Amino acid sequence: MRNLRDLLNELGGLKAHFILMGDLNYSFRKWPLQNDTDAPSAEAHQFVECLDDNFFTQHVTFHTRKNSILDLIITDEQDMIQKMSDLGAFANGDHTALFWHTVVRTGMTKKNERQLYDYSKADVAGMRQELQMIDWQTLFGASSAEESWSTFKSKIHKLESQYVPIKTTRSFNSKPLWMTHKALKAVKHRHKVHRKYKDNNHPACKRADKAVSRAVSDSRRHFEKILLTKIKDDKKSFFAYARSKTKSKAQVGPLRNTQGQEINDAEDMAESFNAQFVSVFTAKDTSHIPVPEKVFHGVAEDRVFDLEISVEAVKTRLARLREDKSPGPDNLSPRLLKEFCEEIAYPVAQIFNKSLKEGDVPLDWRTGNITPIFKKGSRSSAENYRPVSLTSQLSKVIESIIRDVSVQHLDRHSLIRDSQHGFRPGRSCTSNLLEFFDKVTEEINEKGNVDVIFLDFAKAFDKVPHKRLIAKLQAHGIDGPVLGWIESWLHGRLQRVCLDGHSSRWTLVLSGIPQGSVLRPLLFFDFL
Repeated sequence: MRNLRDLLNELGGLKAHFILMGDLNYSFRKWPLQNDTDAPSAEAHQFVECLDDNFFTQHVTFHTRKNSILDLIITDEQDMIQKMSDLGAFANGDHTALFWHTVVRTGMTKKNERQLYDYSKADVAGMRQELQMIDWQTLFGASSAEESWSTFKSKIHKLESQYVPIKTTRSFNSKPLWMTHKALKAVKHRHKVHRKYKDNNHPACKRADKAVSRAVSDSRRHFEKILLTKIKDDKKSFFAYARSKTKSKAQVGPLRNTQGQEINDAEDMAESFNAQFVSVFTAKDTSHIPVPEKVFHGVAEDRVFDLEISVEAVKTRLARLREDKSPGPDNLSPRLLKEFCEEIAYPVAQIFNKSLKEGDVPLDWRTGNITPIFKKGSRSSAENYRPVSLTSQLSKVIESIIRDVSVQHLDRHSLIRDSQHGFRPGRSCTSNLLEFFDKVTEEINEKGNVDVIFLDFAKAFDKVPHKRLIAKLQAHGIDGPVLGWIESWLHGRLQRVCLDGHSSRWTLVLSGIPQGSVLRPLLFFDFL
């Protein structure tokens, strides 16, 4: 079987896609394997490791002969094989006949060009000087939060276009992420030498081959070392490198509508996704919602009522922004906001306080760009995708301030159930599991019985009526301008689906806790 592993390693180095199938006689009892002991032999274990090392997928998950998975189908792309089924045993044999759909996409890879700001070549000093000269107090004057926000955003965009150059990027790039200029130069030199001598055994060709091998190895090792040291602060680069290990990008769709017609156009697919994501919202009559029991019984001064956001608090949170995050619909990059946190902290704090005082949230903070992410099942069904929302980075800053103040209030007055482990400091799924096992073990030791009921609420975050959320917060001592701001933040929200440079129409969000928001976990806490 060493020859088989050599063949798989050779296929892993090719750019072409492939399907490798046949009776490999490994007698796997199940697939995928849960741990190393599931492999029936040492040879089988080495085979599975070889598949993992090359990022290959084995698609047969049911027995093909008696109680074993003998007949395997291996590809370099996990989405190449779909709708695998068992046709029963052959008439003259005891192996199962397999039937599947092979997904083949033909045509050249489209080179989509995008224009982006190149912050690595920005005139930071020039832009900083311009920002320091702006009299924000005079510029805002007596304008509303929405007007002040519009003025601030326009000013930042104007300075960005003036001091940050634009670069053109392509979605298709044959150069590996880890390839340095030195390694690329060595590769080009090798091609030149081989074209000249046309003899792989020529001393010059051998020297060029060794130089490339050394340069490529050093380049890859150095890149992976940097990824390892920066993985906590730069997860985006790590996942980009992991995606580069596959030979093609998993595509969204094409979709099929209710009439079974195929939808290939990106704009039409965006509309279909948006219709699906909006369909889960509830539009119930909230004129007679039940009034929750008042839980907070402290004095009025202990309520979360009013809030004055300081410049220092804004500066601290802007400095903590992650540069690898994407901007929201307002197109204000977190990298820019973080770089100029000292210069923009004052106007941002002014806008935040105006918004809180007026109970009016700018529209940009109530919108989200939705990206559909495939979960499982058929890629042609919009129901098998989940929405991931990109919202304004500055909206997340004020949300985080309100969240921290609210959580401190709830903790101080013991208004969160002790069973709530998610989204709380010092607690996690692990602490929840340990507490559960502790209670179960204690009950078993006392010769008792334990009944467990598991519930999974479908689309729970998306179906909660906004008025119920507001009533729930008020019953827990969150009131006044802060509550008014949260109510305005929930009301009149809009979303659209963005796909391959196209977008759907803006659609009203009727219910639920905004996806991708900082306040989302707080609003879904298990309160008393």
